[in-house]
Amino acid sequence: MAKVLTINSGSSSLKFKLYEMPEEIELCSGNCEKIGLSEGIFRIKYNGKKDECYPVFPNHSAAAKMVVDALLEKKIISSYDEIAAAGHRIVQGGKYFSKSAMFDKDTEEKIESLIPLAPLHNAAHLTCFRAFKEVLPNCPMIAVFDTAFHQSMEPQDYVFPIPYELTEKYDIRRYGAHGTSHNYLAIEGEKYLKDTKGKRIISCHIGSGASITAIKDGKCVATSMGLTPLGGIMMGTRTGDMDPSVFNYVVKVTGKSAEEVYQMFNKKSGFAGMSTVGPDSRDVLKAVEEGNEHAILANKVFNRRIADFIGQYYVRLGGADLIIFSAGIGENEPRTRSKLIKDALGVEIDEELNSTIHGKEALISTPNSKIKVAVIPTNEEVMIARDAYKMCC
Repeated sequence: MAKVLTINSGSSSLKFKLYEMPEEIELCSGNCEKIGLSEGIFRIKYNGKKDECYPVFPNHSAAAKMVVDALLEKKIISSYDEIAAAGHRIVQGGKYFSKSAMFDKDTEEKIESLIPLAPLHNAAHLTCFRAFKEVLPNCPMIAVFDTAFHQSMEPQDYVFPIPYELTEKYDIRRYGAHGTSHNYLAIEGEKYLKDTKGKRIISCHIGSGASITAIKDGKCVATSMGLTPLGGIMMGTRTGDMDPSVFNYVVKVTGKSAEEVYQMFNKKSGFAGMSTVGPDSRDVLKAVEEGNEHAILANKVFNRRIADFIGQYYVRLGGADLIIFSAGIGENEPRTRSKLIKDALGVEIDEELNSTIHGKEALISTPNSKIKVAVIPTNEEVMIARDAYKMCC
């Protein structure tokens, strides 16, 4: 047995879990919020308890130190040496990584070179890796890439129709995201397809950030997000795919810089921009029920974009054996699941059962349905822990 720490960091946050491996027993979980601000938040769950306090985190090093010290103080571990490995979620691995990698100088330099493709994510991941390396200098660490699962795509599914010299010189292509989640869903989904040959799965990771992936025999065939997480379906604050000329036109008519418009399309669009309510789908659906026309339109566009991708991937795979819904909306919003399935393929689901499923796993299609439909809560952390254990223990 070995204890493995998983770390998912943002520019001002740090989420963690500690597992007993290979049994995959979750020993504790928690997060540090508002790193670098005047007052932080530290939460930890362990042994059926929940603790919360409000320290100041001047930087990620201070947050990392508080995490490992809390593990000691609460007797979750007896010494730092009990942590056999640490796995870090890394959003962008570019063309370099088709699987997880040990954190060494080469890995660190490649992740750093990819910061322009994920400026908010990769920079924060490196900051957090360095912070934990300082606190746990003897602990082996690995990088688990969101993009790795999508490296099995064929060129026709990832190359953009731009001058090919740009593709070659600057590695401009579809990389996708949420790959760790889609990989987990593919593995978990196969239990519903034990007697099926050529297993064809469409996994829908639908949350504030969202992506759809076509999977055959456990490998990614196509995915909706593009060069960056801005592409694909409409999301909480992101546009998703649209006519590229919209970008140039908005720059011209508003006088805003290209960077300002890019940030607008990333942070102020999607539900936030269309609904006039905000980025949270729960608020949007409440406004829909109240008759808010902007919210009604935003919800229709959101559902239509997802249904379009499900239909597209049905064709790409030559059919589908299983559709999986996961992440915040996919796991918890029966109305969205029902609407999408009806719009996409006319698949038959048990509406009564579907209405009761919130954050738990279930097969919601009827026995008569030609395509199975399942809700499977995602678990990126356990995938990170698995890779860390395999590589380091």
